[in-house]
Amino acid sequence: MDLMTFAVTFFLVLDPFGNAPVFYSVLSKVPEAKRKRVLARELLIALGILLGFLVFGRALLGFLGLHAHTLSISGGIVLFLIALGMVFPSRGMLGGDSDDDEPFIVPLAMPLFTGPSSIAMLLLLSSKHPTELPMIGVAVVSAWLAAAVILWFSPLVLKFLGAKGSRAIERLMGLLLILVAVEMFLEGVGSYQLRG
Repeated sequence: MDLMTFAVTFFLVLDPFGNAPVFYSVLSKVPEAKRKRVLARELLIALGILLGFLVFGRALLGFLGLHAHTLSISGGIVLFLIALGMVFPSRGMLGGDSDDDEPFIVPLAMPLFTGPSSIAMLLLLSSKHPTELPMIGVAVVSAWLAAAVILWFSPLVLKFLGAKGSRAIERLMGLLLILVAVEMFLEGVGSYQLRG
């Protein structure tokens, strides 16, 4: 398994450029003195969730009686739908308009940063490559760190890219993820046919 390719793909799944405007909007309701602390907390919670699914994902699949090809097919479908949402965004998704002053886990850590597609990818990898979990963990932390840096400096990034630039990058990332999703789906179908 090419860990660099996985790290880049996982970075695309985390979608920091697409999430930056929503993070900025949600955090704008938090007093400025607390904003960085809340953001750091949410990012660390998201990392904990990701690593938790990586470490315990295989046991969860075994408990539920799921096969790798089932997860590959369903993960590909979920990733495809999320990628379509990146290419053709809709307003008001994921609860970004909550009246709470300070978000806790929802919506920043989940589902914005740690969503169904990232969890599906980790469950699939932990079941297919159980002996490579430490290296996969390094790739996950690397992708998380790169995405977290972009979100940490999101006000500057948004000012530099502008609204149109940010949308353009998100749509490009969405197009790339559609390719990954189709490949994941076809791989699951292929492994199911071999099993049958």
